[in-house]
Amino acid sequence: MVNFLYKASYDVQDLVEIVKILRGPGGCPWDQVQTHESICRDLLEEAYEVVDAIGQKDPAGIKEELGDVLLQVVFHTGIEREHNGLTLDQVADGVCKKLIYRHPHVFGEVTVSGTDEVLSNWEVLKRAEKGQDTDTDALQAVARALPALWRAEKVQKKAEKAGTQWPDTAGQVDKLCGETDRLRSAVQKQGDVQRALGQLLFETVALARRLGVDPEAALTDATDRFICDFRARVEQN
Repeated sequence: MVNFLYKASYDVQDLVEIVKILRGPGGCPWDQVQTHESICRDLLEEAYEVVDAIGQKDPAGIKEELGDVLLQVVFHTGIEREHNGLTLDQVADGVCKKLIYRHPHVFGEVTVSGTDEVLSNWEVLKRAEKGQDTDTDALQAVARALPALWRAEKVQKKAEKAGTQWPDTAGQVDKLCGETDRLRSAVQKQGDVQRALGQLLFETVALARRLGVDPEAALTDATDRFICDFRARVEQN
């Protein structure tokens, strides 16, 4: 049995120590063999579970799921500590410096008129910080691990800020119809269906943006309705 002090209440440093014990000699065989790659998906899943708890307005669930996300942060930091000496304090130091740098209207002498200017300044500072010299650099920096609809939306927004012109609603509907025809042709002629379907989805996201609709939320609602309809059909049988 490991040497561990049981307490009525624990803090973040206790969590760091527990992860260290789990991965150390005499710890947990499963935890000991995990890598960034092996638990990468867990980090995504835990983040989505936080979002789900928020959507359900569940304070207890939010607390629990945020704890699971914090565990992932500490676990990944622990892996880095073993290889490169990284500490949780260094992670916190990095994000503190980032927040100070990107909020010159709070920590500096910059004056802003409102949230729009805050977001505009944030983007400029972020690009300078990350060495994104061109608009293409900014588009490529959008994480590929994001859900595809979400990533498409972010890329389109950045492209629009860089001067890309998108059709009006009627024009975007026409583009969507055109992509539907191209998909039909690809299916019939055994062409590149994946490319045609991807372009159709991309233009669907563009139409959703034009209409002020969150494409992720729209697809989630459609999936929920399908489940309800499916349940009704199954119960009727």
